[in-house]
Amino acid sequence: MTENPPSAPPPVERLAHYTPADIAEILGDGDDVFGVAEHGLTWLPKEEHFGIRLDGRLVAHAGLRLLPIAIGGTETRVVGVGGVAVAAGVRGQGLARRVVAGALDHARTMGPRFGLLFCREPLVALYERLGWHALHGAVRVEQPAGPVVMPLRTLWTPLSDDVHWPEGPVRLRSLPM
Repeated sequence: MTENPPSAPPPVERLAHYTPADIAEILGDGDDVFGVAEHGLTWLPKEEHFGIRLDGRLVAHAGLRLLPIAIGGTETRVVGVGGVAVAAGVRGQGLARRVVAGALDHARTMGPRFGLLFCREPLVALYERLGWHALHGAVRVEQPAGPVVMPLRTLWTPLSDDVHWPEGPVRLRSLPM
């Protein structure tokens, strides 16, 4: 009897577009599918999108956006990672790891030395397992009425070798992604 070889996992693909219908395809309909509406923040859309499809259905997503930031008084840019989503029925299969890794592969070609993301507390351990590092000081972000302290956890990851997060206050010089 011949065993079927394990099928290759579906690839991470760069998406030409990412719409509210795509979000609903992954996370379902709802007013607060990312669980952050309580914070009342205004968010920027992502500029680059990566996804995984299973049987033609989009089941995972991660988005990227270049952002200006001041770290310890030095102006630079980061690649913001956001909109990370995995459909409920396929969680626990490594899709978040794969779609974030695929997005970060592209982020490494964009120039900045750091990736940055914001997440709810229950997701911090997941991102730390993926190689992200939590920032422990307050991070200020722009909002329409002026800068505020980001109420979500802020994590960073190096986008090149031998990179360390600088000391000092952090201020994202744009709306968060």
